[in-house]
Amino acid sequence: MKRQILRMGMIGGGPGSFIGAIHRTAAQMDSLVQLVCGTFSSKIEKSQEMGRELSLSPNRIYRDYEEMIRRESELPADERMDFVSIVTPNHVHFAPAAAALRAGFHVVLDKPMTLTLEESRELAKIIDETNMFFCLTHTYTGYPMVKQARQMVLNGDFGKIRKVYVEYPQGWLSTPLEQEGNKQAGWRTDPSKSGKGGAMGDIGTHAFNLAEYASGLKVSHLCADLHTKVPNRVLDDDGAMLLRFENGASGVLMATQIAAGEENNIKVRVYGEKGGLEWQQEDPNTLQVKWLDKPKQIYRTGTPYVSSYASANARTPAGHPEGYLEAFANHYRNFSRSLLARLNGEEPEKEWLDYPGTEDGLRGMAFVELAVENSKQGQKWTEFKV
Repeated sequence: MKRQILRMGMIGGGPGSFIGAIHRTAAQMDSLVQLVCGTFSSKIEKSQEMGRELSLSPNRIYRDYEEMIRRESELPADERMDFVSIVTPNHVHFAPAAAALRAGFHVVLDKPMTLTLEESRELAKIIDETNMFFCLTHTYTGYPMVKQARQMVLNGDFGKIRKVYVEYPQGWLSTPLEQEGNKQAGWRTDPSKSGKGGAMGDIGTHAFNLAEYASGLKVSHLCADLHTKVPNRVLDDDGAMLLRFENGASGVLMATQIAAGEENNIKVRVYGEKGGLEWQQEDPNTLQVKWLDKPKQIYRTGTPYVSSYASANARTPAGHPEGYLEAFANHYRNFSRSLLARLNGEEPEKEWLDYPGTEDGLRGMAFVELAVENSKQGQKWTEFKV
Protein backbone atom coordinates (compact mmCIF):
# COMPACT_ATOMS: atom_id res chain seq x y z
CA MET A 1 0.00 0.00 0.00
CA LYS A 2 1.27 3.48 -0.84
CA ARG A 3 2.61 5.37 2.18
CA GLN A 4 0.88 8.70 2.79
CA ILE A 5 2.11 9.60 6.27
CA LEU A 6 5.40 9.36 8.15
CA ARG A 7 5.85 8.42 11.79
CA MET A 8 8.08 10.83 13.75
CA GLY A 9 9.93 10.54 17.03
CA MET A 10 11.29 13.56 18.92
CA ILE A 11 14.37 14.08 21.07
CA GLY A 12 14.11 17.20 23.24
CA GLY A 13 11.31 19.74 23.22
CA GLY A 14 9.96 19.12 26.70
CA PRO A 15 7.83 21.40 28.92
CA GLY A 16 8.75 25.06 28.42
CA SER A 17 10.67 24.43 25.20
CA PHE A 18 10.09 27.08 22.54
CA ILE A 19 11.62 25.33 19.58
CA GLY A 20 10.14 21.91 20.37
CA ALA A 21 6.60 23.24 20.01
CA ILE A 22 7.58 25.00 16.78
CA HIS A 23 8.93 21.77 15.32
CA ARG A 24 5.86 19.76 16.31
CA THR A 25 3.49 22.32 14.83
CA ALA A 26 5.51 22.64 11.64
CA ALA A 27 5.95 18.89 11.18
CA GLN A 28 2.24 18.15 11.45
CA MET A 29 0.89 21.18 9.57
CA ASP A 30 0.37 19.33 6.27
CA SER A 31 -0.87 15.98 7.64
CA LEU A 32 2.18 14.17 6.31
CA VAL A 33 3.68 13.45 9.74
CA GLN A 34 2.38 11.86 12.93
CA LEU A 35 4.29 12.14 16.21
CA VAL A 36 4.37 8.63 17.71
CA CYS A 37 7.13 8.63 20.31
CA GLY A 38 9.71 10.72 22.09
CA THR A 39 12.17 11.42 24.85
CA PHE A 40 11.51 15.05 25.62
CA SER A 41 13.70 15.75 28.63
CA SER A 42 16.69 14.39 30.52
CA LYS A 43 14.25 14.01 33.43
CA ILE A 44 11.83 11.14 32.84
CA GLU A 45 9.06 12.85 34.83
CA LYS A 46 9.11 15.86 32.49
CA SER A 47 9.29 13.62 29.46
CA GLN A 48 6.22 11.69 30.63
CA GLU A 49 4.41 14.96 31.34
CA MET A 50 5.08 16.10 27.78
CA GLY A 51 4.01 12.75 26.39
CA ARG A 52 0.69 12.92 28.23
CA GLU A 53 0.13 16.46 26.97
CA LEU A 54 0.69 15.21 23.44
CA SER A 55 -1.57 12.15 23.95
CA LEU A 56 1.20 9.67 23.20
CA SER A 57 1.10 6.06 24.27
CA PRO A 58 2.90 5.73 27.65
CA ASN A 59 5.04 2.88 26.34
CA ARG A 60 6.39 5.12 23.53
CA ILE A 61 7.77 7.74 25.96
CA TYR A 62 11.39 6.86 26.61
CA ARG A 63 13.98 7.60 29.29
CA ASP A 64 16.68 8.71 26.85
CA TYR A 65 17.51 8.67 23.14
CA GLU A 66 19.50 5.41 23.39
CA GLU A 67 16.46 3.58 24.75
CA MET A 68 14.17 5.21 22.18
CA ILE A 69 16.33 4.23 19.21
CA ARG A 70 16.83 0.70 20.51
CA ARG A 71 13.20 0.01 21.32
CA GLU A 72 11.85 1.65 18.18
CA SER A 73 14.24 -0.50 16.13
CA GLU A 74 12.69 -3.59 17.73
CA LEU A 75 9.15 -2.67 16.64
CA PRO A 76 7.61 -3.99 13.40
CA ALA A 77 8.45 -1.90 10.33
CA ASP A 78 4.86 -0.69 10.03
CA GLU A 79 4.86 0.65 13.61
CA ARG A 80 8.29 2.10 14.33
CA MET A 81 9.16 5.73 13.70
CA ASP A 82 10.46 6.61 10.23
CA PHE A 83 12.52 9.60 11.30
CA VAL A 84 13.51 11.52 14.39
CA SER A 85 13.34 15.26 15.00
CA ILE A 86 16.17 16.45 17.27
CA VAL A 87 15.49 19.75 19.06
CA THR A 88 18.07 19.73 21.85
CA PRO A 89 20.77 22.34 22.62
CA ASN A 90 23.78 22.23 20.29
CA HIS A 91 25.95 19.94 22.44
CA VAL A 92 23.31 17.20 22.21
CA HIS A 93 23.02 17.18 18.41
CA PHE A 94 25.77 14.87 17.19
CA ALA A 95 25.35 11.77 19.36
CA PRO A 96 21.59 11.21 18.91
CA ALA A 97 21.74 12.10 15.21
CA ALA A 98 24.60 9.67 14.60
CA ALA A 99 22.87 6.92 16.57
CA ALA A 100 19.59 7.39 14.73
CA LEU A 101 21.21 7.37 11.29
CA ARG A 102 23.21 4.24 12.07
CA ALA A 103 20.03 2.52 13.28
CA GLY A 104 18.28 3.27 9.99
CA PHE A 105 16.24 6.31 10.97
CA HIS A 106 16.17 9.51 8.94
CA VAL A 107 16.88 12.77 10.77
CA VAL A 108 15.56 16.32 10.99
CA LEU A 109 17.92 18.42 13.10
CA ASP A 110 17.58 21.90 14.49
CA LYS A 111 20.46 24.15 13.42
CA PRO A 112 23.39 24.47 13.86
CA MET A 113 24.42 21.01 12.81
CA THR A 114 26.62 20.16 15.82
CA LEU A 115 28.73 21.67 18.58
CA THR A 116 31.92 21.71 16.50
CA LEU A 117 33.01 21.59 12.87
CA GLU A 118 34.82 18.32 13.56
CA GLU A 119 31.54 16.74 14.71
CA SER A 120 29.79 18.08 11.60
CA ARG A 121 32.36 16.48 9.34
CA GLU A 122 31.88 13.15 11.11
CA LEU A 123 28.09 13.42 10.91
CA ALA A 124 28.30 14.23 7.19
CA LYS A 125 30.27 11.01 6.67
CA ILE A 126 27.62 9.02 8.52
CA ILE A 127 24.83 10.57 6.44
CA ASP A 128 26.71 9.67 3.26
CA GLU A 129 27.50 6.13 4.41
CA THR A 130 23.95 5.33 5.56
CA ASN A 131 22.22 7.06 2.60
CA MET A 132 19.58 8.39 4.97
CA PHE A 133 17.57 11.58 4.51
CA PHE A 134 18.77 14.56 6.53
CA CYS A 135 17.20 18.00 6.96
CA LEU A 136 18.64 20.95 8.89
CA THR A 137 16.00 23.53 9.81
CA HIS A 138 17.41 26.83 8.58
CA THR A 139 13.96 28.39 8.75
CA TYR A 140 14.30 31.49 6.61
CA THR A 141 15.05 29.77 3.32
CA GLY A 142 11.60 28.17 3.61
CA TYR A 143 9.75 31.41 2.86
CA PRO A 144 8.13 31.45 -0.61
CA MET A 145 9.53 34.88 -1.47
CA VAL A 146 13.04 33.83 -0.50
CA LYS A 147 12.68 30.93 -2.91
CA GLN A 148 11.40 33.37 -5.53
CA ALA A 149 14.46 35.54 -4.94
CA ARG A 150 16.82 32.61 -5.44
CA GLN A 151 15.13 31.50 -8.65
CA MET A 152 15.32 35.00 -10.16
CA VAL A 153 19.04 35.14 -9.35
CA LEU A 154 19.68 31.66 -10.75
CA ASN A 155 17.70 32.54 -13.89
CA GLY A 156 20.12 35.40 -14.50
CA ASP A 157 17.46 38.11 -14.20
CA PHE A 158 19.92 40.47 -12.50
CA GLY A 159 23.03 39.51 -14.46
CA LYS A 160 26.24 38.82 -12.59
CA ILE A 161 25.79 39.29 -8.83
CA ARG A 162 28.05 41.97 -7.39
CA LYS A 163 26.88 42.75 -3.86
CA VAL A 164 25.13 40.94 -0.99
CA TYR A 165 23.97 42.46 2.30
CA VAL A 166 22.43 40.38 5.09
CA GLU A 167 21.56 41.40 8.63
CA TYR A 168 19.95 39.80 11.66
CA PRO A 169 19.34 42.23 14.54
CA GLN A 170 17.95 41.00 17.86
CA GLY A 171 17.79 42.76 21.21
CA TRP A 172 16.77 40.08 23.66
CA LEU A 173 20.30 39.60 25.11
CA SER A 174 20.89 43.31 25.74
CA THR A 175 20.92 42.49 29.45
CA PRO A 176 22.63 39.53 31.21
CA LEU A 177 19.62 37.22 31.19
CA GLU A 178 21.89 34.19 31.59
CA GLN A 179 22.88 35.52 35.02
CA GLU A 180 19.21 35.80 35.99
CA GLY A 181 18.21 32.17 35.50
CA ASN A 182 16.89 32.43 31.92
CA LYS A 183 17.27 28.89 30.56
CA GLN A 184 17.35 29.86 26.88
CA ALA A 185 19.97 32.54 27.48
CA GLY A 186 21.89 30.21 29.78
CA TRP A 187 22.80 27.51 27.28
CA ARG A 188 23.18 29.91 24.34
CA THR A 189 25.91 31.85 26.17
CA ASP A 190 27.68 28.76 27.51
CA PRO A 191 30.46 27.53 25.16
CA SER A 192 30.18 23.98 26.52
CA LYS A 193 26.59 23.83 25.25
CA SER A 194 26.49 26.38 22.43
CA GLY A 195 29.93 25.98 20.88
CA LYS A 196 32.52 28.58 19.91
CA GLY A 197 30.01 31.16 18.69
CA GLY A 198 27.39 33.12 20.62
CA ALA A 199 25.38 35.43 18.39
CA MET A 200 27.25 34.09 15.37
CA GLY A 201 26.37 30.50 16.26
CA ASP A 202 22.75 31.29 17.11
CA ILE A 203 21.64 33.77 14.46
CA GLY A 204 24.75 34.54 12.42
CA THR A 205 24.47 31.06 10.91
CA HIS A 206 20.95 31.92 9.73
CA ALA A 207 22.18 35.14 8.12
CA PHE A 208 25.07 33.32 6.45
CA ASN A 209 22.79 30.55 5.15
CA LEU A 210 20.29 33.07 3.81
CA ALA A 211 23.02 35.08 2.05
CA GLU A 212 24.34 32.01 0.23
CA TYR A 213 20.88 30.69 -0.60
CA ALA A 214 19.40 33.93 -1.93
CA SER A 215 22.50 34.85 -3.92
CA GLY A 216 23.11 31.35 -5.25
CA LEU A 217 26.78 31.88 -4.39
CA LYS A 218 29.28 30.39 -1.93
CA VAL A 219 31.41 32.53 0.36
CA SER A 220 35.12 32.14 -0.42
CA HIS A 221 36.68 34.46 2.22
CA LEU A 222 35.59 36.40 5.31
CA CYS A 223 36.95 39.15 7.54
CA ALA A 224 35.18 39.27 10.92
CA ASP A 225 34.92 41.67 13.84
CA LEU A 226 33.10 40.05 16.79
CA HIS A 227 32.39 41.59 20.18
CA THR A 228 31.01 40.80 23.62
CA LYS A 229 29.17 43.88 24.84
CA VAL A 230 27.44 42.65 28.00
CA PRO A 231 29.87 42.45 30.96
CA ASN A 232 30.90 38.95 32.14
CA ARG A 233 29.41 37.26 29.07
CA VAL A 234 31.77 34.65 27.62
CA LEU A 235 30.66 34.39 23.98
CA ASP A 236 30.13 37.04 21.31
CA ASP A 237 26.80 38.85 21.37
CA ASP A 238 27.49 41.21 18.48
CA GLY A 239 29.44 41.12 15.24
CA ALA A 240 29.83 42.05 11.61
CA MET A 241 32.02 40.90 8.78
CA LEU A 242 33.02 41.48 5.18
CA LEU A 243 32.45 38.64 2.76
CA ARG A 244 33.90 37.65 -0.57
CA PHE A 245 31.97 35.29 -2.82
CA GLU A 246 33.23 32.74 -5.32
CA ASN A 247 32.33 34.89 -8.35
CA GLY A 248 34.09 38.00 -7.02
CA ALA A 249 31.00 39.58 -5.44
CA SER A 250 31.46 41.36 -2.11
CA GLY A 251 29.17 41.25 0.89
CA VAL A 252 28.46 42.45 4.40
CA LEU A 253 26.97 40.36 7.21
CA MET A 254 25.74 41.71 10.54
CA ALA A 255 24.32 39.68 13.43
CA THR A 256 23.71 41.06 16.88
CA GLN A 257 21.67 40.16 19.96
CA ILE A 258 22.23 43.45 21.80
CA ALA A 259 20.32 45.78 19.41
CA ALA A 260 17.87 46.89 22.10
CA GLY A 261 14.29 46.95 20.88
CA GLU A 262 14.86 44.76 17.82
CA GLU A 263 12.97 41.49 17.42
CA ASN A 264 13.77 39.11 14.52
CA ASN A 265 13.83 41.17 11.34
CA ILE A 266 16.36 39.21 9.33
CA LYS A 267 16.88 40.91 5.98
CA VAL A 268 18.77 40.21 2.76
CA ARG A 269 19.60 42.34 -0.28
CA VAL A 270 21.25 41.06 -3.46
CA TYR A 271 22.44 43.30 -6.31
CA GLY A 272 23.56 42.38 -9.82
CA GLU A 273 24.51 44.24 -12.98
CA LYS A 274 20.89 44.87 -14.02
CA GLY A 275 19.08 45.24 -10.70
CA GLY A 276 18.55 43.75 -7.27
CA LEU A 277 16.15 42.40 -4.69
CA GLU A 278 15.25 42.94 -1.06
CA TRP A 279 13.41 40.68 1.42
CA GLN A 280 12.82 41.00 5.16
CA GLN A 281 10.99 38.81 7.65
CA GLU A 282 8.80 41.60 9.03
CA ASP A 283 7.03 41.64 5.62
CA PRO A 284 7.69 38.07 4.49
CA ASN A 285 5.04 37.88 1.78
CA THR A 286 6.72 40.70 -0.17
CA LEU A 287 9.80 40.62 -2.39
CA GLN A 288 11.00 43.96 -3.70
CA VAL A 289 12.68 43.81 -7.09
CA LYS A 290 14.62 46.89 -8.19
CA TRP A 291 15.80 47.62 -11.73
CA LEU A 292 18.46 49.88 -13.18
CA ASP A 293 16.26 51.06 -16.06
CA LYS A 294 12.61 50.60 -14.99
CA PRO A 295 10.34 51.02 -11.97
CA LYS A 296 10.57 48.88 -8.85
CA GLN A 297 8.38 45.76 -8.82
CA ILE A 298 6.62 44.05 -5.93
CA TYR A 299 6.27 40.27 -5.95
CA ARG A 300 3.80 38.70 -3.54
CA THR A 301 3.30 35.22 -2.09
CA GLY A 302 0.40 33.21 -3.54
CA THR A 303 0.24 35.06 -6.86
CA PRO A 304 0.18 33.28 -10.25
CA TYR A 305 3.31 34.97 -11.62
CA VAL A 306 5.87 33.55 -9.17
CA SER A 307 8.19 30.57 -9.78
CA SER A 308 7.21 26.96 -9.26
CA TYR A 309 9.46 26.89 -6.18
CA ALA A 310 7.61 29.82 -4.60
CA SER A 311 4.21 28.35 -5.52
CA ALA A 312 5.10 24.92 -4.13
CA ASN A 313 5.86 26.51 -0.74
CA ALA A 314 2.69 28.60 -0.38
CA ARG A 315 -0.55 27.34 1.11
CA THR A 316 -3.09 30.16 0.78
CA PRO A 317 -4.25 32.62 -1.90
CA ALA A 318 -2.50 35.96 -2.17
CA GLY A 319 -3.23 38.41 0.63
CA HIS A 320 -3.49 35.78 3.35
CA PRO A 321 -0.37 36.15 5.52
CA GLU A 322 2.01 33.22 5.79
CA GLY A 323 4.83 33.51 8.27
CA TYR A 324 7.46 31.81 10.40
CA LEU A 325 5.50 28.63 11.17
CA GLU A 326 4.64 28.08 7.53
CA ALA A 327 8.24 28.68 6.45
CA PHE A 328 9.40 26.18 9.07
CA ALA A 329 6.74 23.73 7.93
CA ASN A 330 7.91 24.02 4.32
CA HIS A 331 11.17 22.30 5.23
CA TYR A 332 9.28 19.48 6.94
CA ARG A 333 6.85 19.19 4.02
CA ASN A 334 9.61 19.05 1.39
CA PHE A 335 11.62 16.58 3.47
CA SER A 336 8.52 14.43 4.05
CA ARG A 337 7.39 14.46 0.43
CA SER A 338 10.88 13.49 -0.73
CA LEU A 339 11.13 10.67 1.82
CA LEU A 340 7.64 9.37 1.02
CA ALA A 341 8.56 9.34 -2.66
CA ARG A 342 11.55 7.11 -1.88
CA LEU A 343 9.48 4.79 0.31
CA ASN A 344 6.89 4.52 -2.48
CA GLY A 345 9.48 3.89 -5.20
CA GLU A 346 8.79 7.23 -6.88
CA GLU A 347 10.89 10.19 -7.99
CA PRO A 348 10.40 13.36 -5.91
CA GLU A 349 9.52 16.64 -7.61
CA LYS A 350 12.51 18.97 -7.96
CA GLU A 351 10.78 21.56 -5.75
CA TRP A 352 10.49 19.02 -2.90
CA LEU A 353 14.25 18.52 -2.81
CA ASP A 354 14.81 22.20 -2.02
CA TYR A 355 15.40 21.98 1.73
CA PRO A 356 18.60 22.56 3.76
CA GLY A 357 20.79 19.56 4.38
CA THR A 358 24.31 18.31 4.94
CA GLU A 359 26.20 20.95 2.96
CA ASP A 360 24.31 23.74 4.72
CA GLY A 361 25.23 22.20 8.05
CA LEU A 362 28.91 21.87 7.22
CA ARG A 363 29.18 25.38 5.83
CA GLY A 364 27.30 26.80 8.81
CA MET A 365 29.71 25.27 11.31
CA ALA A 366 32.71 26.33 9.24
CA PHE A 367 31.29 29.86 9.19
CA VAL A 368 31.09 30.02 13.00
CA GLU A 369 34.56 28.66 13.68
CA LEU A 370 36.27 30.67 10.92
CA ALA A 371 34.56 33.90 12.01
CA VAL A 372 35.60 33.43 15.65
CA GLU A 373 39.17 32.52 14.66
CA ASN A 374 39.50 35.40 12.21
CA SER A 375 38.19 37.94 14.70
CA LYS A 376 40.55 36.78 17.46
CA GLN A 377 43.62 36.77 15.26
CA GLY A 378 42.87 40.17 13.79
CA GLN A 379 43.93 39.17 10.30
CA LYS A 380 42.22 40.76 7.32
CA TRP A 381 40.96 37.76 5.36
CA THR A 382 40.48 34.06 6.09
CA GLU A 383 39.84 31.62 3.26
CA PHE A 384 36.55 29.76 3.71
CA LYS A 385 37.30 26.06 4.02
CA VAL A 386 34.97 23.26 5.13
